[in-house]
Formats: sequence, C-alpha cells, structure tokens
Amino acid sequence: MMRTRPLKVALLGCGVVGSEVARIMTTHADDLAARIGAPVELAGVAVRRPSRVREGIDPALVTTDATALVKRGDIDVVVEVIGGIEPARTLITTAFEYGASVVSANKALLAQDGAALHAAAEEHGEDLYYEAAVAGAIPLIRPLRESLAGDKVNRVLGIVNGTTNFILDKMDSTGAGYQEALDEATALGYAEADPTADVEAFDAAAKAAILAGIAFHTRVRLDDVYREGMTEVTSADFASAREMGCTIKLLAICERAADGASVTARVHPAMIPLTHPLASVRGAYNAVFVESDAAGQLMFYGPGAGGAPTASAVLGDLVAVCRNRLSGSTGPGESAYAALPVSPMGDVVTRYHISLDVADKPGVLAQVATVFAEHGVSIDTVRQQGRLDGSGEASLVVVTHRASDASLTGTVEALRKLDTVRGVASIMRVEGE
Repeated sequence: MMRTRPLKVALLGCGVVGSEVARIMTTHADDLAARIGAPVELAGVAVRRPSRVREGIDPALVTTDATALVKRGDIDVVVEVIGGIEPARTLITTAFEYGASVVSANKALLAQDGAALHAAAEEHGEDLYYEAAVAGAIPLIRPLRESLAGDKVNRVLGIVNGTTNFILDKMDSTGAGYQEALDEATALGYAEADPTADVEAFDAAAKAAILAGIAFHTRVRLDDVYREGMTEVTSADFASAREMGCTIKLLAICERAADGASVTARVHPAMIPLTHPLASVRGAYNAVFVESDAAGQLMFYGPGAGGAPTASAVLGDLVAVCRNRLSGSTGPGESAYAALPVSPMGDVVTRYHISLDVADKPGVLAQVATVFAEHGVSIDTVRQQGRLDGSGEASLVVVTHRASDASLTGTVEALRKLDTVRGVASIMRVEGE
C-alpha cells in the first residue's frame, strides 16, 4: 500500500542540473511515487539569484537561505547540486544533523572530504549517495560498490570527462590543433568559459579518487591522484599514435599492484591501441573499463555530463534513498577496510613513447640507446627520420617496454644532457594493452 504523506525533498542549486531534477520530479511525479511507495514533494529550492525565472517551479519554494532550508526538520532528502567545497560541505553535514539523507553530484567535495562526509552520515543514521558525481547518467558507482561487492576489482580505466574527450576526438578525426578544437567545444557548450578544471584534469582527478576509493575499499583523496592535463597534446602526437595503431585519450587509471599490497590513481593523456574498446569512444561521451577477478572485463558507456543525463543519476539515487527512508534502513556507506597505501607516480610501471629532436649524424642512436640501458629501460622500437629543411637535425622516436615512471624520468634527464639531443618534443604513456 502506498503511503499518502509525501517525502519532502530540498533542492540546493537550480542551475543546469538542478532545474532538470525539479522538472523530472514534477513531470514524472506519479511514476516516482509508484516506484518509491510514497509521493515525493519538492519542499524548497535554495538559489543565489531568486529573481531569475525558473519555469515549472513555484516561486514560493525559492529561497536564498539554504541553511534555514536544511534545518527545517521536516526534510527527508537534501539534493545538493551547487558544487564546490563550501558552503556545500557545511550544508550537507547540517542536513545529516537535522535528520535528512543527502544525494550529491559534488565530485570535488567527495574527493577531498568523502571520508568525513561518510562518517557524518553514519553518525546520524542517514544515507549519502552520489552516483552523479563521476560519470553523469552512466551507472557506475552502484555497480562498483554493490554489484561487484563480492568480487575483487584490479583495475579501473576510463574516460571520465566529456569535454576533453570531445577535444581529443576532434584533433584526431579532423587534424585540428588543440586551440581550434577547444574553441569548437566552447561554441557547442561542451567547454566552460574557463576550461581549466577539464583540460588540466582536475575534474577527472576528483572522479579518479572516488572510483579508486570504492573499487579498492581504500580511502583515496584528491591529493593522492597524479594529475597531468592535455593542453600539450599536439597534432604531431596524434600522427605518431596513428603510426603505432593508436589514438590518444585522457584517461583516469586506478590500479591495484600486482602483489595486492598497494594501489595507484592517476589521470593523464595516453596512447591506447585502436583495438581497445575505449579507443572508439567519440565526442563528449564517457566510458569506464573495469577489470575484476571473477567478472572479468566490463565496460560502462554513455553520456557523462549535461543537465538531463546527470539529473537521471540524481533521480536514481533519490529513489533509492527514499525507499531506504520508508523501510527504516540505510544503504551501503563507506567501505575502506582494506586501507591500502597509495603508491606515488614514480612506482607506476607502463610503456612510454618518447619523441626526441637530435643531431642528424652517425652515433646518435647508439648514445641514446646507451642512456636507456644505463637506467634499466628496455627499448621496444626506434624510428629515426632526417629532416629536409637543412637544419642538420632529425626526429627520433623511441617506444619502450614497461618501465617505472621514476626510471623513465631519470632517463629523460640524462638524455637532455647529451650534446646530440636538441630537445625532448614529447613524452606520452602507452596504456590499454
């Protein structure tokens, strides 16, 4: 039997995502009530600019006092889509104190203070759900922490930022330069006016921290994630990738060490073979590849951003939290029992593609090979091509076997000291093999 008293929802933020959440709550009210077992009522909407017209929202529900809204005492669920660290952190913890569960899309806050937020939710017997924080509409967090709860996840490899994937895909498919591709992404609304969070990989790093924490039952904070943006990727890098049968993606990579004693989390551009499923992810789409002992290889794919897709994930969490509310239970909280150490980037082992500008004369290749050998880095392939501009220089491309980041860094430092090496044009990791 359906309960007639509605569950009350407070919405913090009514921008692109928040307005879609409110719209779906209104237009799908009957379906949501049937799925939950009780009606849900939008009880208040906290915004910064109350004078702005918000279609479909009763102006009487709009307030600028978010604190008073979450302190009402009759709110069942707070949906936080304002983003940032403060005031979101204080509003969420206050919501718990006043008896409300929380649904959030705030990746930055969860990556920085997820442990404290989970602890506050547990202390007050409330839920904290955040499916929308990582990959928009793609169901990912719930499969990792529930569907794969009985399995051992070893690796999570994914494209978790639609803006950067659009830019890199455009550079690959049309030969456009970085700035040209960024300008198109901005014109189409995929990139913000200030794209720093996306192109410098802050956004993806926050998502990697959340994914690693859930996958490995270990607390991983944003500061634990190695981050490298994609602003230095060039058309020449894509040409080199094509010669290797690869393309370039900005990847979030979370791995368990082979001995199981530690984990790593990193975000950076990488070459991946065209045969890998992630190579075919185009435009502003996201995809995450999960590798586990029992389930094997799984891929989750779909729109990773945008108002409606992200609202879909928010509403999915809202339904789950409301069901828990009715049954007097809570869903899974933080699982950090493994408490594995997070290894530094220097310990990460992978393949590398290094492009050098060198003097075009005999003996250069031998000198370069000697430096690699002295640092314990094994060479897989070498390609040298002289230039026709009369400069007396050549391009030398070296692809290594698997080596640690620390050993590769030492190798590059030594190469820079050779008189015959004019410069290091690019260094890129090769993943997905």
